[in-house]
Amino acid sequence: MTAQGKLKEILASGQFVAAPGVFDMFSARIADRFDFKALYMTGYGVSASYNGYPDAGISTYTDFVRCAGQIASGTSKPLIADADTGFGGLINVRYTVRGYEAAGVQAIQIEDQETPKKCGHTKGRRVLPIDDMVRKVEVAVEARRSDDTLIIARTDARTSLGLKEAIERGKAYARAGADIVFVEAPESADEFRRIADEIDAYLLANIVPTGFSPEVSGVQLKQWGFDIAIYPTLGMGTATAAMKAAYGFLERNGSTIKLDVPFMTMAELHELVGFEEVWEFEQRHGLAPK
Repeated sequence: MTAQGKLKEILASGQFVAAPGVFDMFSARIADRFDFKALYMTGYGVSASYNGYPDAGISTYTDFVRCAGQIASGTSKPLIADADTGFGGLINVRYTVRGYEAAGVQAIQIEDQETPKKCGHTKGRRVLPIDDMVRKVEVAVEARRSDDTLIIARTDARTSLGLKEAIERGKAYARAGADIVFVEAPESADEFRRIADEIDAYLLANIVPTGFSPEVSGVQLKQWGFDIAIYPTLGMGTATAAMKAAYGFLERNGSTIKLDVPFMTMAELHELVGFEEVWEFEQRHGLAPK
């Protein structure tokens, strides 16, 4: 586990966890500098930034576990990571859990969609029979080598089958051993409240502005009984908007003079990516320029 502590212990202490979405090393290192208790590796963001693919089950286990390992090794916070459907059947789930665990992930999120899956805030998602997902959860729990590794069971049943079915699935996944239950895409504040009232497990809320769910504050979620809120689109939404504005300014003006977009200086970028370590190494070994 990472040096800063274990997510399992943070949750056991009753602290509410707000985890910003990260998808590459720029986003991960920036988020890591703030006082968050965990980071969340977003599958949507990784699929789009790493491969240029939509979050539609096209990116692979290899893509995701590599990114998870890079982020976990390059940051100091516990990492929660999207693992889609476990990338296949029961044997795939087993290897996914062990691979993510070895990469340094502390909480592994597996969902009950059919393969290929889709982003949880898109239409047309279909879910597995509940018994099939229960077996996936049981395999995931059995596969982990450390009790400190947490299994998150997500259900996408709300959109196609309704809230009652989604809650029943959440209960079943908790009985199967999931440490954390994630009911995707509630459609009102009252639905968030019902989920918290009816499912006895650690609960995760997905906050996606402009998605299917309303925005609810962390304070309110904690009062209702949620333990974690993830914000997967926060980093990629703001970063891509800023890049679009900056590139558009350059196209229109032929210059970056008077660009009115938040901007890191070269000194700040050097510090963020770790050039100080390179320069210190060069000085110690006589490689620095005279």
